[in-house]
Amino acid sequence: MNYKNFFKSKVQSFKNEGYYRKFLPVKRSRSTFPFTQVELIDEKSNSPAKLENVKIWCTNDYLNMSHNDEVVETMISTIKEVGTGSGGTRNISGTTSYHVGLEKKLAQYHDRESALIFNSAYLANQSSLWTICKKINGLQVFSDELNHASLIQGIKNSGAPCTIFKHNDLDDLEEKLKSIEFKTPKLIVFESLYSMDGTITNVAEYVRLAKKYNALTYLDEVHAVGLYGERGSGIANKYGVSKEIDIINGTLAKAFGQIGGYVAGDKYIIEFIRSFTPGFIFTTSLMPSVVAACKKSIEIVEQSHHLRSEVLEKAAYLKKNLDNLGINYIKGDSHIIPIIVNTAEKAQLFSQKLLDIHNIYTQPIFYPTVPKGSARLRITITPKHSLLDIDHLVDSLSKVLGNKKTVHKKDKKLSNSLFSRLNAFKTAS
Repeated sequence: MNYKNFFKSKVQSFKNEGYYRKFLPVKRSRSTFPFTQVELIDEKSNSPAKLENVKIWCTNDYLNMSHNDEVVETMISTIKEVGTGSGGTRNISGTTSYHVGLEKKLAQYHDRESALIFNSAYLANQSSLWTICKKINGLQVFSDELNHASLIQGIKNSGAPCTIFKHNDLDDLEEKLKSIEFKTPKLIVFESLYSMDGTITNVAEYVRLAKKYNALTYLDEVHAVGLYGERGSGIANKYGVSKEIDIINGTLAKAFGQIGGYVAGDKYIIEFIRSFTPGFIFTTSLMPSVVAACKKSIEIVEQSHHLRSEVLEKAAYLKKNLDNLGINYIKGDSHIIPIIVNTAEKAQLFSQKLLDIHNIYTQPIFYPTVPKGSARLRITITPKHSLLDIDHLVDSLSKVLGNKKTVHKKDKKLSNSLFSRLNAFKTAS
């Protein structure tokens, strides 16, 4: 076999289908965000070029916590005290007081008995689900059709039988649960907020079905923690069922602005995952400085209701303007706004035009991240985006998408109300 030709041909086929991705190097300056510097390579001359003052509209650093002064200083002071690396796996000198403190904080944050941190939320999902599905004999898994790749991979790798139910369709899920004998062990795997569609799940209804049909629940709260519920502790908290979810998965890399993931739940099940999960046992632990910064970030975020409100108010303002212009996006109540353009080719073209003409960077999203034919530009707003930034984005989208209308200036009611609230937030903070 010619291995070189095999790999090259696979990549070339991917390119021919229009699904090859280009990564854009950006410099996210703390002092200027959302304005940033983008590094480009001229494909003809292969020489580097830089674009200044590009506005980023696709960050997952939802609350700008990676730029927070207290968080940054916490990381720096920890590095100065203990150095950069952790020194080993959690079993071999890689457990520090910082790791123990963060896990205690996460358990308290979700009002649970225990928590366990991983190097990423992907690893936490894949490894925890693999372990649970492998260890429970005869387990039948029920998985939402739009679940994240980490959830899917963990289930697939385990070899456990899995039934896919329609996205957020409780009737379909119940029909499938009914078809399995009551005493058969079951696991329902779902997300609270689906990041590519921006749809929010009624977590309480999933808990109700799980109890009715004797099933465990595994909930991914990655895109919700920090932004929803009391103190930002997630959608399960918003619906009052945090204590009734068996395993909650979350990330430290989005609203908290750092890196890492975790699972939280009753002590007996976290102890089980801790004892039998290879992805936890055999991985060098997160750096103490990162762990300390994560804990500090959570402490700040849980007191920052004004930031959560600001993001959702700004998202409402953006949606209002998109509606005024008839720009097609997936309607939802979350801070994530996916603008549907259908084909990967269009998504890449529109993204490039926004960058070249309007100094706007929003990453095109297409297969395999989303199904073929549903490509999109996924917009996320942070506290550092201003209303003028939003007006510029909407006007630019209108021009690039070929919309004939212009941004409505006459309806000032929402805008004025929002300005007043934002000023109040800034004064209070």
